[in-house]
Amino acid sequence: MEKVTVYSKNNCMQCKMTKRFLGEHNIEFVEKNINEQPEYVDYLKEKGFMSLPVVEAEGMNAISGFRPDQLSQLA
Repeated sequence: MEKVTVYSKNNCMQCKMTKRFLGEHNIEFVEKNINEQPEYVDYLKEKGFMSLPVVEAEGMNAISGFRPDQLSQLA
């Protein structure tokens, strides 16, 4: 299975929906919360992201926001 990383923050509804979608579809992921791990803020800004969630998976472009149409490709 591809390695999936979800960059999130506290009190983010789209982040919660993204993590719930992945869990419901049995897609394993690693969460990196910028409130708890602020070192990822600069990484995301360098990649051009200004909002969360951001989902990175090997072999595909990063996904920004809650995008079930694109997340379903990981299942």
